[in-house]
Amino acid sequence: MVTAADIGDRAAAHVLLAQVAAAHHRLALVWADGGYTGSLVEYGLTVLALVLAIVKRSDDMRGFVVLPKRWIVERFFAHLMRSRRLVRDFEGSTGSAEAMVYWSATMLMTRRLARPRPSRA
Repeated sequence: MVTAADIGDRAAAHVLLAQVAAAHHRLALVWADGGYTGSLVEYGLTVLALVLAIVKRSDDMRGFVVLPKRWIVERFFAHLMRSRRLVRDFEGSTGSAEAMVYWSATMLMTRRLARPRPSRA
């Protein structure tokens, strides 16, 4: 979901979680960054019946530390940034920006599906 810069992540997450919960009824657990703590956790549990698990960085960690589940999102963002058009914000509307994210993700998925698989013999 792409939003305008003046919309906060927590406000957008309410809308996004509602859309995802409506489309995927079996979804029960969602991992989120530490910025999504607070009322969003309660909203997900009480209204949408989703457990919002917050992946937090420990206070005693120094330097770069790989956080559980966080690397999956960061790797996906790195794949998206391989699309030259997504490296900078060139889009004039959020609709076209979201379309470019879909296009880039589709290219990534089709490359993975078309990759030859090793034979199981």
